[in-house]
Amino acid sequence: MSNSEMSCVGVEEHHAVDIDLYHCPNCAVLHGPSLMKKRRNWHRHDYTELDDGSKPVQAGTRTFVKQLRARSFPSADEVILKMHGSQLTQRYLEKHGFDVPIMVPKLDGLGLRLPPPTFSVLDVERYVGGDKVIDVIDVARQADSKMKLHNYIKYFTNPDRPKVLNVISLEFSDTKMSELVEVPDIARKLSWVENYWPDDSVFPKPFVQKYCLMGVQDSYTDFHIDFGGTSVWYHVLWGEKIFYLIKPTDENLALYESWSSSVTQSEVYFGDKVDKCYKCVVKQGHTLFVPTGWIHAVLTSQDCMAFGGNFLHNLNIGMQLRCYEMEKRLKTPDLFKFPFFEAICWFVAKNLLETLKELREDGFQPPSYLVQGVKALLTALKLWMKKELVTEHAFEIPDNIRPGHLIKELSKVIRSVEEENNKPVKTQGILGVCSASRSSHETASPHHSRRRVRKLRDHATKTPSNLDILELHTREDIANSKLNGRFNKPFQPSSTVPDWRTKDNDLRLVLSNGRIIRDERRPFTDRSLYTADSEDEDDRTRSKKVTVKREDQTSGLEGEGNADAQKPLNSKERNLALTKS
Repeated sequence: MSNSEMSCVGVEEHHAVDIDLYHCPNCAVLHGPSLMKKRRNWHRHDYTELDDGSKPVQAGTRTFVKQLRARSFPSADEVILKMHGSQLTQRYLEKHGFDVPIMVPKLDGLGLRLPPPTFSVLDVERYVGGDKVIDVIDVARQADSKMKLHNYIKYFTNPDRPKVLNVISLEFSDTKMSELVEVPDIARKLSWVENYWPDDSVFPKPFVQKYCLMGVQDSYTDFHIDFGGTSVWYHVLWGEKIFYLIKPTDENLALYESWSSSVTQSEVYFGDKVDKCYKCVVKQGHTLFVPTGWIHAVLTSQDCMAFGGNFLHNLNIGMQLRCYEMEKRLKTPDLFKFPFFEAICWFVAKNLLETLKELREDGFQPPSYLVQGVKALLTALKLWMKKELVTEHAFEIPDNIRPGHLIKELSKVIRSVEEENNKPVKTQGILGVCSASRSSHETASPHHSRRRVRKLRDHATKTPSNLDILELHTREDIANSKLNGRFNKPFQPSSTVPDWRTKDNDLRLVLSNGRIIRDERRPFTDRSLYTADSEDEDDRTRSKKVTVKREDQTSGLEGEGNADAQKPLNSKERNLALTKS
């Protein structure tokens, strides 16, 4: 039966699989209630299978949870950092990296605002609305189904629970409950979405920072890596959760991918396949930050409400991209991937290009984590723009970005940085240590006044001409029409490439003061859109000349003094985004 059909007959989706013979209300008068399937085992997802002792235990079943509780694990104290909220700063993570989980026992100093521990599931219903349809996991079957929030709250508050149902994906940014929660300062400051997502983007902004998790005792989520390699924060409001943590080493990631694609995945406990799986108990009032790529499973050891959120950041760009590519190989459904992951990578690349240029103009050496991350990002962008793959990735290329030009400029900047260091910078690895960032030098920098002037000039109000006003109006109308036509769903799959992106009549003509300044009516016949090795080769032959020219310009700047601060500027001052837990 479909969801609508089950709704009409008053049967919850997760109950439908338990019915052997359905009797409608009229038939029930004569023949009694619907006949239910008979349970024959407690260790298989299909509880009707005969228990002949030949089939292994599957994840999430009652037998599995009982065995999991009896297992012994090394303590996560061996690997995690415990710190006060005020110590968890952007500067700290820039300097020391964000490569291991971080536990913060108290709220103080985190900037995390939450409801009081007396906040109940009934309050969630009051703020979110009982008619909201949510995803619910039937833990014993490890299967997802839909349910109205009101019905789940009714189930949660009933002491007689025939099943273990878990809610881990209730994102509430668009509800009244959002006003009660402020995410940790460090997550907000590092977030790609918060720092780089443009307000005028035709792509819907991803909302992945505010989740409410409600789980009854013995709820279990099997081993996974958070979508897009996002880092994640969890705070237990009341109750308790147990995390089983595995380092994202090369070997462990290869084992994880193999295990994830196996037909016997549910019958194999992944923790047994690796050298060490750490147990981390998160008690009421504790906040846990899990870094990029860490493989983890979660057991709800007692009824629990928790809040959490996901975020991408600059500290582990290489690992984030590695996780995304793994998701594609595993054919992860778009519903379970980071919304518009490739689009945000283009936005980030554009902004980091300006950041690198400004750092070099101001006499700073870019931090190694940033150079490594940009190199990893550049490799991914080149791959996505190869001729044989471009149509697969074209949908998520933002309209205001010239991919070929951006790739070329990023390549130039990275080569210049490496030449200045007199040695190549290795591509970002899994557990790289971050160097001190630009923010570490700002207060002592003799160039900070120049940077402040640039920022003020970039934000200065400009009086537009009549033609510029017309152009802005036209762009707004076009953006609105595209938005209505392109997004009838919350978000569109990354792999879907609409026909309009390749049609000749998709006119992209931009005028300013009566002149054509951009004409992209045939975007995919222009060689500059593709990754061109010949362009890179040409750039290499010119690199020495560019270096000499830059040195001449630098010596000229020293003689001009404050006149440099009055030059027209190319970009806004942007804060470096950092790794998020």
